[in-house]
Amino acid sequence: MPQIKSNIKTMVKDAARHEANSKVKSSVHTAIRRTTEAITAGDAEAVKKAFDKASSVIDTAAQKGVIHKNSAARKKSRLAAKVNALEK
Repeated sequence: MPQIKSNIKTMVKDAARHEANSKVKSSVHTAIRRTTEAITAGDAEAVKKAFDKASSVIDTAAQKGVIHKNSAARKKSRLAAKVNALEK
């Protein structure tokens, strides 16, 4: 445990940042999972809505700096490939 006041403040800020980032990452994982579940169910309308929501959530996480922009692009690309495979 740090004794220096600035280090104590840094720990508090790190904990708050970690909690906020964890919530955003969790929402990304949830959005991706809901999209894959919709794909498995085969409902085209639900897939479109879930994919649009997932893309938005992933973009927001990348914009906030929670995930890297290339990681966000990769996640969206892989989801889009699954969605497009369903349509064929």
